[in-house]
Amino acid sequence: MIHYSDIGLVNPVQMFKKAYEEQYAVPAYNFVNLEQLQGILTACMNTRSPVILQVSKNVRNYVGKELVRHMVRGAVELVGSAIPVALNLDHGDSLELCKDCIEDGFSSVMIDGSALPYKQNVELTREVVHYAGPHGVCVEGELGVLSGVEEYLNHGRSLYTDPDLAADFISKTGVDCLAVSIGTSHGIHKLKNGPAGGDALRFDILEEIGRKLPGFPIVLHGSSSLPREYVAMLNRSGGDLSGVSGIPEEQLRRAVKGAVCKVNVASDGWLIMTAVIRKILTENPAVFDPRKYLGPARDELEKIYERKNRDLFGSAGKA
Repeated sequence: MIHYSDIGLVNPVQMFKKAYEEQYAVPAYNFVNLEQLQGILTACMNTRSPVILQVSKNVRNYVGKELVRHMVRGAVELVGSAIPVALNLDHGDSLELCKDCIEDGFSSVMIDGSALPYKQNVELTREVVHYAGPHGVCVEGELGVLSGVEEYLNHGRSLYTDPDLAADFISKTGVDCLAVSIGTSHGIHKLKNGPAGGDALRFDILEEIGRKLPGFPIVLHGSSSLPREYVAMLNRSGGDLSGVSGIPEEQLRRAVKGAVCKVNVASDGWLIMTAVIRKILTENPAVFDPRKYLGPARDELEKIYERKNRDLFGSAGKA
């Protein structure tokens, strides 16, 4: 077994405590390759922001679990003690997968039983907490279902989190943080379930959860803002994305002033890098050296994530 401390990672629970007290959110950025990892780390070092690196089951299979571990180990060696870094399994779907990640050096795992009946969700989540506890690993649970499509997740509609059930769920499972459904969505079509003419996010639910669970860290999934300029850049360069809608930035700012201590971002990373790569290859058809398009895409991602840390999440300077 490899403990996360041997890699230089930290348990994000202390990150959440500080974030809650100082009213900001820790960014949790998903990565699928070296360039995304570089962009995330450089952005967080430049802004002195704590960061949670995230990989899904599919990405771990795509990259290879040994390579993920060594990439993250190298990343931690690069940043040294400049910023705290955690590694989280995003949307784990079984006790076995969570165990494997814990034994492979992850400092946090998310077990997603949200599509199960409530009792089964509680039982599965409690099993993961029971295993993770002796290893000092953070466990994130989920209650409520986010709509949208992303990797192997595909839910047609949102089921908002019940604040009363949230309190019961935390009491029965012992999770360290809880992902809730208040109107965010996975993938690139995020606002179709928002109330017409109203907020995309159900702040009434979020505020009620905060009242029932004072001091408890809440997580927002599906929180990419999907900047329109990158959608346009991609489409001008041969792409075909229509109906793209992200979470309005002003609503993300409002959310992190409450109980939200962790914000997940994945689709922004895919969109920004793909748009830049498409643009370069369209304008420079003779380019075949991957560094000529992956490097600029990485640098653009870094720039956008620096701005998110400073202007959206408030995590800049909090390392």
